[in-house]
Amino acid sequence: MSSVYFKNVGKFYGTTEVVKNFNLEVKDGELITFLGPSGCGKTTSLRLVSGLEKNSSGEIRIDEDLVSSPETNHFVPPEKRHIGMVFQSYAVWPHMNVFNNVAYPLKIARMSRTEIQDRVSEVLEMVQLNGLEKRMPNQLSGGQQQRVALARGLVSRPRVLLLDEPLCNLDAKLRGKMRRDIRKIQQDLKITVIFVTHDQIEATTMSDRMVIMNEGSIVQVGSPSEVKDKPANDFVADFLNQD
Repeated sequence: MSSVYFKNVGKFYGTTEVVKNFNLEVKDGELITFLGPSGCGKTTSLRLVSGLEKNSSGEIRIDEDLVSSPETNHFVPPEKRHIGMVFQSYAVWPHMNVFNNVAYPLKIARMSRTEIQDRVSEVLEMVQLNGLEKRMPNQLSGGQQQRVALARGLVSRPRVLLLDEPLCNLDAKLRGKMRRDIRKIQQDLKITVIFVTHDQIEATTMSDRMVIMNEGSIVQVGSPSEVKDKPANDFVADFLNQD
């Protein structure tokens, strides 16, 4: 388990500030959701943790490890941060079967064949894909492809798992099942998860805490019940359809 710390983090694209004075501690073993309308900065904030984007100011730490600080010219590349990430588009490689898609991070890390086999088997069972190791992506449903992406994100046993709107391409019934499955896996593994979504149902049913964002800033942080019962301002109340 790991914690993630944002301290005075900002991000500019040109002269446009898309993340503003972002301060947050993501606690060990919690599932925290970044929730807000399109363009509020939630995905950019996630990508700053991953190292796919560089913050323009402030610092980001994973546990005690400083991973990004432009003030001190310190930047740890994504592959050195020991995180897992699942994208909205699945990013499952079409020329690889299920086993090889999931095993890819371990092969890059040059693990032994035996350890790769053990780890892939373990995580495929976890996401209920055991027995489908030889299937190609075009032989899988959308839900199964998303499970492949989730398994690949988990197989290297990351310190933190980042999920960027991973359910938005699934139908309503499958989304409900995947919400429950992801939450169970997260709780069983006690892994720290940052989950980006614009879907209030996902946020309120899965989260330990929610981070409500608007125009690049954090507007409110709290448990689903706290945010729902005591919205910080009119924006939060309106966004959550409160009276």
